[in-house]
Amino acid sequence: MNYYEEVENLIKRNEVNKRARILEENSDIVNTYWNIGKLLVEAQGGEARAKYGNGLIKEWSEKFTKKYGSGYDASNLKRFRQFFIIFPKGGPTGHLSWTHIRYMLPIKDENKRNYYINLCIKRNLSKRDLIKEIKNNAYERLIDKPEKIEIIGYKEKNNIKNNIMNPIILELWDNQKIESEKDLELIILSQLKNFFSQLGNGFALIGNQYKIVYNNKKYFIDILLFNVKLNCYVVVELKLRELQKEDKGQIEFYMNLIDKEIKETFHNKTIGIIISKKQDKFIAEFVGSAEIIPLTYQTVK
Repeated sequence: MNYYEEVENLIKRNEVNKRARILEENSDIVNTYWNIGKLLVEAQGGEARAKYGNGLIKEWSEKFTKKYGSGYDASNLKRFRQFFIIFPKGGPTGHLSWTHIRYMLPIKDENKRNYYINLCIKRNLSKRDLIKEIKNNAYERLIDKPEKIEIIGYKEKNNIKNNIMNPIILELWDNQKIESEKDLELIILSQLKNFFSQLGNGFALIGNQYKIVYNNKKYFIDILLFNVKLNCYVVVELKLRELQKEDKGQIEFYMNLIDKEIKETFHNKTIGIIISKKQDKFIAEFVGSAEIIPLTYQTVK
């Protein structure tokens, strides 16, 4: 087999597709780059010897760059080769763009890399969103990392801990301060997408200062959520001070109200989240089982 000609044929077809206005982000492009990587590895004598084949890549890249532009320079050919080595049975084509994949190739930890791939697929992350998640150490902040993360298709446990990050980050504008529980509530409400994504999957807002009337008395829940994956309501209470014993009793009372007055028979039992302040940090704690999970909220400008 003439590997140089095979690679060039793939490049030619790729360039024709681009000129035909096929988006660069599509699966054909990703497939092409994976197949180029495969041929490069084979031309260099297999994966074990591929890392010693940079001379071949340098030679071919110079020829391809003159004919087809900088998209086939040595750096990109090395990326195509790495793409095949990381995914020898086929890359996550059809799900991710090459732009997404390129930002994940430097991640050596397979679990970590697969986590970000799944995150992109589940949440349809843009390139900017992905970069932000990596920069904010989303994987490192997971409090319950599975021993083995497979690319989408692995079954997630219906567990509140699954996919929760710690610390959870709240972004503050310049000179913005949290001086009251209302301030904290408004900041969370203004960042719902970010807030939900750090709690995990499947959260939706039902309302804030949610009113329930019980025994002719009015009660107001700071924030009420619903989680479609856990199939339950989630009560969120905010305290701008350290957690006190009565806080757990209060939120359990609200959880019971939701179960009595709102929850349908096909819903699971309501769970709760208390966000309180300790020194200069906000702490979130889950209530609803024998286990209480403490999380730190970190504020950033």
